Amino acid sequence: MTFKDHLVIAFFMLTVIPGTISLTDAIPTERPHVNVARVNSIINPVISKFITESIDRSLKEKAECLIIQLDTPGGLDLSMRDIVKAILNSDIPIIVYVAPSGARAASAGVMITLASNISVMAPGTNIGAAHPVALGGKKIDEEMEKKIVNDAVAYIKSIAIKRNKNAKWAEEAVRKSVSITEKEALKLKVIDLIAPDIKTLLEQIDQREVKTSKGTLTLHTKGLQPVFIDMGTRYNILNALSNPNIAYILMMLGLLGLYFEMANPGVIFPGVIGGICLILSFFAFQTLPINYAGILLILLAIILFIAEVKVTSFGILTIGGIISMFLGSLMLFESPLPYLRVSWSVLIPVVLATSALFILSAALVFKAYLSKPLTGMEGLVGETGMAKTEISNSGKVFIHGEYWDAYSNNIIPEGERVSVVGIEKLMLNVEKLE
Repeated sequence: MTFKDHLVIAFFMLTVIPGTISLTDAIPTERPHVNVARVNSIINPVISKFITESIDRSLKEKAECLIIQLDTPGGLDLSMRDIVKAILNSDIPIIVYVAPSGARAASAGVMITLASNISVMAPGTNIGAAHPVALGGKKIDEEMEKKIVNDAVAYIKSIAIKRNKNAKWAEEAVRKSVSITEKEALKLKVIDLIAPDIKTLLEQIDQREVKTSKGTLTLHTKGLQPVFIDMGTRYNILNALSNPNIAYILMMLGLLGLYFEMANPGVIFPGVIGGICLILSFFAFQTLPINYAGILLILLAIILFIAEVKVTSFGILTIGGIISMFLGSLMLFESPLPYLRVSWSVLIPVVLATSALFILSAALVFKAYLSKPLTGMEGLVGETGMAKTEISNSGKVFIHGEYWDAYSNNIIPEGERVSVVGIEKLMLNVEKLE
């Protein structure tokens, strides 16, 4: 099997096979029930796909409704819009339940909550702070920021009006980043209900009329059994890969693996692991706001570390590599949002460990280059032996269990201890050992 085949099989095992296993996490039932999809993560393409598939699944299973139990600090705009679109066009009633206590629906979570047919919050939760942030946290001019904010305001107001929610507060959540508790949200008609648990929620929404894309439906949820749809192994793995810290570590491991494979061709293992890590990091980069200048600086750092082995720069290339790697790591996920940046507790140790590894590798190579040969004829220089004959222009010496032809600039009597000072045409140049 080729190297490429190994990578394909490994990626298949990490994604497709776990996804097949996760299909059994919630067993479909024909009995009256409600489905509950639990989301405790930033909003990204993985979460978007999980929610849309949960909606489709609930429709096929003829569930009475789908409850999305939500706890999120926000996330990516495109993923949020995909989720909102799926909720607004769903044939099955969607209830967004901000829970458990201590949970929040911030930023993108506000849009998703308002888009639901019925919005519910648990005691001790909050909602708000939906001001848009430029992709990657880049600074934008005042006119462009105004356009982005106005677009977000129009979007959230249209959702609020469609679901009969407080459009004025929704606008303030975007323009002023206001955030409120569950009691304030109920009073301002931002949500419909407060429920401490799912059982109470099902009792409260019983007999309520909701409008779906199929028309007006009456919910019959009292006493129904909730069927939980967890993300499963596949989605959990893919969602973990979307974490900036994991993506960063995978990229560094991938680069290190390929470096050691190129430095030691035929080892295979570092190359296979490095290739897999790089593929997984590239998948994560699709879900994150990447600054390509950061990637280029990290690649430059690797090149400088490799060049240190080939060129005697007295450490200048190594210092440049460390600085380049540190700056590249800082810029890789440049964002004002903490969940879209690499944590300092991850960045510093990884930069130091990677730099130390390359410095150690370069030092060992340089040491080997300067060290005296230990094998072959060059390895005899500096060794001592015994003169077996008188030595002047020619003679015999015994060194390392072997007889060698030798010569000397001075006459050395037989039986004297000698030291090898050079080699010329298979003859040892020796001197009398004082």
